[in-house]
Amino acid sequence: MTTAEQTGAAAAETAEETHGVTLTDAAAAKAKALLEQEGRDDMHLRIAVQPGGCAGLRYQLFFDERTLDGDLFRDFDGLQVAVDRMSAPYVSEAVIDFVDTIEKQGFTIDNPNATGSCACGDSFH
Repeated sequence: MTTAEQTGAAAAETAEETHGVTLTDAAAAKAKALLEQEGRDDMHLRIAVQPGGCAGLRYQLFFDERTLDGDLFRDFDGLQVAVDRMSAPYVSEAVIDFVDTIEKQGFTIDNPNATGSCACGDSFH
């Protein structure tokens, strides 16, 4: 069993609840490719909400090797996605996609809980 499988199995055993975030196939594939490119099988994708930005709240999307007390996990084709309990209500039902067009490339978050965002689109409320 690889380190990632052990981490995922441990997370699945300790987390009775899962979060409501959904990753599209494109987002899961891109995140897995980025981890493979770095040769890391010991990390999961973490989605968090922090105070900041001109609208009040800002998303954080990053790879993390830590498992925090109260983390909620969900598996997407072998990619473990973690959301901390404080962030979970803000991102419940959010859909994360990866867009790769001539105009832009990157992860996008469609969040039905966001009632508005700032003009630059960097934060929400």
